[in-house]
Parts: sequence; C-alpha cells; structure tokens
Amino acid sequence: MPLARRLRLVDAVTIGLGSMIGAGVFAVWGPAIGVAGSGILIALAIAAVVAYCNATASAQLAAAHPVAGGTYAYARAEIGPWWGFVAGWSFVIGKIASCAAMAMTFAAYAAPEGWQAPVAALAVSALAVVNCFGVTRTALVTRILVVCSLLGLATVVAIGLGSASALSPPPLPVANAYGVLQGAGLLFFAFAGYARIATMGEEVVDPAKTIPRAIVLALGGAVVVYACVAITVMTTLGADAVESGAPLADVLSASGWPVLTPIVRIAAAAASLGALLALLTGIGRTTLAMSREQDLPPFLAAVDERWQVPRRAEIAIALVVIAIVLFADLRDAIGFSSFGVLLYYLIANAAAFRQEGPSRRYPRALQVVGALGCLVLVNTLPVLASLIGTLVVLLGVGYRMLRLRLAAR
Repeated sequence: MPLARRLRLVDAVTIGLGSMIGAGVFAVWGPAIGVAGSGILIALAIAAVVAYCNATASAQLAAAHPVAGGTYAYARAEIGPWWGFVAGWSFVIGKIASCAAMAMTFAAYAAPEGWQAPVAALAVSALAVVNCFGVTRTALVTRILVVCSLLGLATVVAIGLGSASALSPPPLPVANAYGVLQGAGLLFFAFAGYARIATMGEEVVDPAKTIPRAIVLALGGAVVVYACVAITVMTTLGADAVESGAPLADVLSASGWPVLTPIVRIAAAAASLGALLALLTGIGRTTLAMSREQDLPPFLAAVDERWQVPRRAEIAIALVVIAIVLFADLRDAIGFSSFGVLLYYLIANAAAFRQEGPSRRYPRALQVVGALGCLVLVNTLPVLASLIGTLVVLLGVGYRMLRLRLAAR
C-alpha cells in the first residue's frame, strides 16, 4: 500500500527546519569554536556550501523519484542496488545514533539528575506514538516545537547582541585550516536535516515542485539562524564559549539576564524533541523502502491501512533507540553518526551526477563540490569513529550478500 500524500510546502519546510534547528544549535558552539577559533564563521560558510550542494542533489533526485526512502531509492534507480543499499544502511545506522543523542539531550535539559535515561526513553515512546497516528500530526507537532525553539533563540540573540558592546570577552583562539575544517564538520551535522524532507517524498503533495523548494527554503532559514547565533556567541562569550556546556544560557548570564536561562532550557528541550521527531519519521520511511526491496526484513514493509504510515518500522526503530538510550553512552558515537551521514550524501551526489535530460535541475559542478566536501569533512572525523563506521557498513554489506546468496539457492 502506498503512503498518503498529505504534506504541503509549509509542512515540508517545517519538518526540515525541525531537523536542522535541533539540539545542535544549543550545544555545538563550544566544540566548534574550540577547533575553528576565530575562523568559526568561515567554518559555518564551508558547512553551508557543502550542505547546499548536498541539498540540491537531494532535491534534484527527489523531484525525479518522488518515493519514500531518500537516497536509498534514488541510488538504486540511478547507479544500482548496491549503492542504494550502502546509502540506506548508512542513513539508518547513523540516524538511529542521532536519535538517541537527541533524546539524551532533551533529558539533560528537561529531567533532574538520575532521571535522564527514563525520561529520554519516555520521550522516544511518546514521539513514536505521534508518528504512528499520521504524518500530518507529525508536521503539526514539529511546527509547534520549531516555534518554541525559534522564540528561545530570538531571545538569546536579541539580548546578547544588545549587550555585546558593553562586554569584553576573551579573544577567540587563532584559526588554522584543519581546525576550520573540523569546525565545518561539526556545524554541518548540526543542521544537516534537510534529507528528512526528501525521505518523505511519497507523502508530499506535488513532490516535483514542493520538495526542491522546501529543501532550499529550510536550509536557507537554518543557515540564517545559525549565523545569528554564531555572531552572538562570539561577541558575548569569546573564548569562554570553548569550555561552556550550555553556551546560549551563558550568553544570557554574561549579558546580565540569568533569570531568563529557563527560556533557553525550554527552547533546547523543544528543539531536541523537534529534531528527534523528524529523525524518527525519516528513518521510518527509509526502513520502509529498504524492507520493500527485502534489504531489511519484509515484515517492516507493512503500511497501516487507517493512518497510512509504516507503523511496524516506526515501532521497531523506537525500540532500538530506547535500548540505546537505556544501556549505552553515546558521547563517542556522534562521530559514528557523522560517518554514516557523510557516506549517505556522498552517494547522493554520485547519483545526482548521473542524471540526464529533464531530470537535471542544477549544474553538475554542485555535485562535484558536494562529493569533495563530504570526502574532506569525513577525513576530519576521529579515526576510531571512521573505523567503527566502516565495520558496521561492512556488516550490513555482508548481510545483504548472504541474503542474495540464499535467495539464489
């Protein structure tokens, strides 16, 4: 059974913004400034260029292949089933880790010490229930959470910039090329949520027009928000941001408004929930597409007749995320997640590069820049994260090889 086309342009843009303006904008500045230093805005610009190239590749592919699954489906159609499998598998494993990280971030802001793991698990359960009752409810909840996040960020930016002239923060560390690239990698993954729009291609009204517009609008909005927040953090905290675990709350304290820090806490919790909701939705659609092709168990390919969502896939993913939240420490898994996402977009650019004729909407140069950007940024990741990512991808490839061999017999 196909999924229902219910998402319009505003819904699709909202889901994209909910994925990009997530927990990262509240926490990424310390690590990013720590490595990029005074080159943080250059790092943001590099991340934005790579993201734009990847976004146009995803938009071009989605317009030609308006089905669920994102690059998994696109790469299967354009460059072959094996490339599609690697892209889909990389997306699923990388974003499941991201889901757990988002749930933990929400709990860190919303729950008292000692209750964070069960609160994170409860958040995943609640959002899985939302997803199981229709994609329009997902879009509505995401819209509410995005508004809460933007209100909190607007408060921080207004107060921080208004007080910056009276402050004398310590100067930022001196930038170097490698540090700027590392910072670009961190910032890229903080707002690289536009793929969630493409993975829901089977549920978007008039996808050939809506998806490309939604991706570019959502990405542009997210970059503007990140630039405003970056300038605010730089001018109010300076080098103090490097050691800050909650830099936006510290912006309010440094500006003489510590009484407003609960606003940041609420906004961060809302942003984490918004990103988690959009992530769960996107992974569910990729899992559905892979299950339809038997690259994952076919049991997960069922679509609920009443609500027209891949309920089994949604529940299975939620259970895996809950298990990770309850039993694992994901502080070192962000690099692993980043590895999977970069590989996913590398294949997306390769698939878009192959498109010809009416399907081509953007110059091939953008796909070349996007692919090279992914390769450069992946080489800034910790070696251990890259090794673990490679191992897990190879395990998935081994599973598919075994399945195909058994099917041939």
